[in-house]
Amino acid sequence: MLSHKPPMGWNSWNTFAQNINEKLIMEMTDVIVNEGYQAAGYEYVIIDDCWSLKERVDGKLVPDPELFPNGMKHLADYIHSKGLKFGMYSCAGFKTCAGYPSSYGHEFEDAKQFAEWGVDYLKYDFCNFPQSGDAKNAYLTMAMALRNSGRDILFAACNWGEKNPSQWMRSHGAHTYRSTGDIFDAPKSYIDIFKSQIDNVEGNGPGCYNDMDMLITGMHGNGHVGLEGCTDAQYLQHFALWAFLGSPLIIGADLRSLDPVNKDVILNPGLISINQDDECRPAFCISKVGENGFCIAKILSGGRIAIGMFNVSETDNVWCGARINVSFDDLGLHSETNLGLKLTDAFTGEELGVFHDGFSFEVGAYGSKVLIGEIVNG
Repeated sequence: MLSHKPPMGWNSWNTFAQNINEKLIMEMTDVIVNEGYQAAGYEYVIIDDCWSLKERVDGKLVPDPELFPNGMKHLADYIHSKGLKFGMYSCAGFKTCAGYPSSYGHEFEDAKQFAEWGVDYLKYDFCNFPQSGDAKNAYLTMAMALRNSGRDILFAACNWGEKNPSQWMRSHGAHTYRSTGDIFDAPKSYIDIFKSQIDNVEGNGPGCYNDMDMLITGMHGNGHVGLEGCTDAQYLQHFALWAFLGSPLIIGADLRSLDPVNKDVILNPGLISINQDDECRPAFCISKVGENGFCIAKILSGGRIAIGMFNVSETDNVWCGARINVSFDDLGLHSETNLGLKLTDAFTGEELGVFHDGFSFEVGAYGSKVLIGEIVNG
């Protein structure tokens, strides 16, 4: 299965937008391999919009020879030689979001072209879609084209939550689907996306995942979607929320200059293990406190459970002093079972001890506490 687990990788758009070329993509590929990202599970190197000539040539999409002088097959071969996978971009409309030729009416010929180049992942956007068009059929058509291209290509549908994709994208052949508008490098952006999706992840599971857009962790206001940036605590919270809710983990920062603190966040083994757990079950919300307090749980393989506590407010008083209490009853463990939870901090790996009946922790402004619980007797 192409998407048994949420895909992990890097995409060029958040930082570079149209400023892409062969050299950049190869450099990013090398960083992914040499600096531990590949070992952590990041495997897709994805080129976004602006890679082609402005017009088709003999009916075909053609890479801009000034940007990609050796062509896409050469680039794909380089990425594959490093043990990684190659991602490309097109759009369901008659032009891409940046005004380049797109795949509307050309789905089968484009899918065959992508397969010949060695593409493993297709991000499929939704700009410039005809008002008379049928969005569901457009994504179904590309899904069928990819499935008949002669190559396994993960289909990352990106229609920004239009037409309620959670209700039909899985059945129409997508492996992931974008559920929201674009993310920007500001706390309000990732928090608004999280709040809009906390009740919309139940359908996440092997085969099709709700994509809450690419990661902004470590961007610090730089790049195409850079605004005021976020603090390190906010970047950690953003990454933890995406990991916990089962979103694809697609890095948007420039990995060549990523600071050590946020590199450690993106490579955090505890958070990645929750996102990539073998059972791939969706998270569920235990409780909400006001507008900004959330306690979320996720059943993991091996009889374990993950618990996430998040304060997405700039103040500490979400839970009367920012302390949140969790009852084991809300985790399916009633007191009379005499079962305890051996808790480990997912961020640090620190063992916190065995708890019975419940527990509580302080979660301050823009704070996050993610725990992995192992059920123990007595």
